[in-house]
Amino acid sequence: MTDPIQQFVNERWEQSIVPTLCDYIRIPNKSPAFDPDWLANGHMHKAVEMLRDWCGSLDIEGLHCEMHALPGRTPVLTCEIPATPGGKGNVLLYGHYDKQPEFAGWENGLGPWEPVLRDGKLYGRGGADDGYALFGSLTAIAALQAEGMDHGRCVVLIEGCEESGSFDLPFYVEALSDLIGQPDLVICLDAECGNYEQLWVTTSLRGMLPGVLEVQVLTEGQHSGAAGGIVPSSFRLLRSVLERIEDAGTGQLHPSLYVDIPDSAREQLTAVAAVLGDTVTSRFPWVDGAHAEVADNVELLINNAWRPSLATVGIAGAPPPADAGNTLRPGTSAKLVLRLPPTLEAEGAAASIKAELERDPPAGATVNFALETPQTGWCAPEVSGWLAQSLERASARAFGKPAMYMGMGGTIPFMKMLGDSFPGVQFLVTGVLGPNSNAHGPNEFLEIATGKRITACVAHVLADHVRKG
Repeated sequence: MTDPIQQFVNERWEQSIVPTLCDYIRIPNKSPAFDPDWLANGHMHKAVEMLRDWCGSLDIEGLHCEMHALPGRTPVLTCEIPATPGGKGNVLLYGHYDKQPEFAGWENGLGPWEPVLRDGKLYGRGGADDGYALFGSLTAIAALQAEGMDHGRCVVLIEGCEESGSFDLPFYVEALSDLIGQPDLVICLDAECGNYEQLWVTTSLRGMLPGVLEVQVLTEGQHSGAAGGIVPSSFRLLRSVLERIEDAGTGQLHPSLYVDIPDSAREQLTAVAAVLGDTVTSRFPWVDGAHAEVADNVELLINNAWRPSLATVGIAGAPPPADAGNTLRPGTSAKLVLRLPPTLEAEGAAASIKAELERDPPAGATVNFALETPQTGWCAPEVSGWLAQSLERASARAFGKPAMYMGMGGTIPFMKMLGDSFPGVQFLVTGVLGPNSNAHGPNEFLEIATGKRITACVAHVLADHVRKG
């Protein structure tokens, strides 16, 4: 028998959500870290206004949507839905509408700002990360009301700064504290899924420590023949400074960045490895001959969820090879992003790493590590009995398979913020970012069938939230 909730959700996705997501993808509303002139450019306001207008088309009893814009800060969108007559409890549903930059390498016919529907996938920047969150959250509530089912009071909060570390969000949380209230359940639709075959629940998130490392040797470039052998290369000095926090041979990072890994996390990730098998590594687009440096899938999953990692995501100070003259460059800069274990306090880690990089500058060079916004990770509290049972039923109903639990390698700053503010609150953190979906990179896509199923799962969890003891 067809689930009426799923049927409602499927129709709403096809008739309204997918077309509106296409319009949303066309807006280049890059997060403020990647568009310092976001306010003047107007893309952020255009995106949030488009989302607000869509909300006005919904048949949800009591729905009140409002855009909030504090001076100089990216706007947020809130939607408040009162509890049905038989409803109880308070639910906060979270997502974000800001986007990562374009990135290079999109396939022919695909691009960041032009939506393409192909083989059940919607390609384009921001559809999966995280434009669908508002649509999925409100559609789940609309489905319950259409079926005459109860739900508690719901507040949907969609921010515009998540991809930049959510530095605007604390100001809105304070300003909107009366609206947010005291949630007893938080639902976040901005996470990964290990496959597209079942509901995946995120149990931890790593923290993040971003910053720019700069090594300056000269005030201006010099002929490499005249200066070579006398003036040290800024690139080599940068490499030597980086070696202090990352062993280039092994990938091991500074000892201050590691924590003890809970047995429960190992048990979860062992179960995940058994389900995912070789897709733990095969989901990535390796060049011929390249492979992971560890053969054990459990260890690879633990590396991703509970150990630190370093990515050099940008380099400045050098021209493209085609334009490179025989010139010894005055300096080199690298944008570093360290991912931190979920329980490691980010501010302390940031101070330690900054001190290590800047101490005893080699050859007397100017060395500076300009920190951005360090973010501490998050661990979910133990899942309560009612929620565990609800997740199993929802996954079985929507996917035909049991729910899976795993730690995620990314960062969602708001989860830590909420966990600290509301001790004991229950979390459902899930999402559509499965194999090859490639958020932040080229060819990002939203797997539409998974979006539909997750929306239905959220509806069923909201219904069970009312019925819990």
